[in-house]
Amino acid sequence: MKQHSLFDNESSQPLAARLRPRNLDEFFGQEHLLGKGKVLRRLIESDQISSMIFWGPPGVGKTTLARIIAGRTKSNFIDFSAVTSGIREIRAVMQQAEKDLQYGRRTMLFVDEIHRFNKAQQDAFLPFVEKGSIILIGATTENPSFEVNSALLSRCKVFVLHQLSEKDMTALLERALRDPRGFGSLHVSMPPDMLEIIAAFSNGDARSALSTLEMIVLNGETEGERVSISKEILEECTSRKSLLYDKKGEEHYNLISALHKSMRNSDPDAAVYWLARMLEAGEDPLYIARRVTRFASEDVGLADPHALDMTIAAYQACHFIGMPECSVHLTQAVVYLSLAPKSNSLDVAYSRARKDALSMLDEPVPLQIRNAPTKLMKELDYGKGYQYAHDTKDKLTTMRCLPDSLLDRTYYVPTEQGLEARCRQRLEAIKAWKRTHEQVSSGEKNSA
Repeated sequence: MKQHSLFDNESSQPLAARLRPRNLDEFFGQEHLLGKGKVLRRLIESDQISSMIFWGPPGVGKTTLARIIAGRTKSNFIDFSAVTSGIREIRAVMQQAEKDLQYGRRTMLFVDEIHRFNKAQQDAFLPFVEKGSIILIGATTENPSFEVNSALLSRCKVFVLHQLSEKDMTALLERALRDPRGFGSLHVSMPPDMLEIIAAFSNGDARSALSTLEMIVLNGETEGERVSISKEILEECTSRKSLLYDKKGEEHYNLISALHKSMRNSDPDAAVYWLARMLEAGEDPLYIARRVTRFASEDVGLADPHALDMTIAAYQACHFIGMPECSVHLTQAVVYLSLAPKSNSLDVAYSRARKDALSMLDEPVPLQIRNAPTKLMKELDYGKGYQYAHDTKDKLTTMRCLPDSLLDRTYYVPTEQGLEARCRQRLEAIKAWKRTHEQVSSGEKNSA
């Protein structure tokens, strides 16, 4: 247990420590778990807590939530470290927990970064978790399926904590300016969008956001109890000179447009530059990953089908490890897309089909390709004349699949770019086969 001194001064603590939420009402984010009527909130309020693991990125409140649960359930709270605690220390705490339990006092053991404990250390918790001697709350930034022993994991409920939204982050920063534990005793003056910018830079990390706010307030121009903060101070404190931009404003769209058009123009140097401009200005890497995933089909498509695999893998990497590490994965995707052969045939095909779909919404599905699960449907000729392609030698049929009014429509026109040239050859061969066999079929009907 941590020893406290008579000379401890709360005001000397970092802002994030001073503002640590004391109850669920002060906790920001995780509405999917802690909103009214949600599962974790119900468990806490009904005092039915069992061992669990919090999995989420840094700064989303894993430790804070464990402390709130301990306070709410009136349990002893012990904070364990994977670095300084060995099996001997674990067993000593377990023995004390069993003694306390005899007097009706539960022990909540919080293990931050539980994935750093080795197998022997994790195994040491197991019998005490099984007996209920302790309530184990583990916190990890890594996937517990890979990092926590399966026996221990099976006895813990896993709750996934998400990055704080910019809305939640902004509300947290506003509270920091009002709360007496924060800067409530000061009159802080700043540009109206300053808190949104800090929230954007934090990438969902509340601790980072509060640290940034504390730094700019402490470096602001003071006059009595009034503190004035300019964007120049924010730029200096975050080392992001001239990179600030409003993610909902014009510059946001200018930069994503520049990235798209650089890739489309097969210019990897320009594309990587615009990517860096966005990431270093605090853009959400998942937003960029979503946009390049769209680009993979819109501008590359079947000219290189592997492009979509590449961008989806980049998105997963961004989601898994976040910034700054995921910058290299996005760079890989952006360079690949820049060098890939280009085709917009899929985008054009959908646009053409969409236009007809919206103007001809009541076109009936041809009877031959309707399903006929009931006797009545069969009597109404649903599925009559259906040709099963796999039963044919060439795996092709002359069956029509478009409505009669659209039989002459062509939506997908493949290009000669990259691998799509093969698609073009294949499609031309299919159409030639159908024309030939339709003529044969028509001739047979006429002779009959």
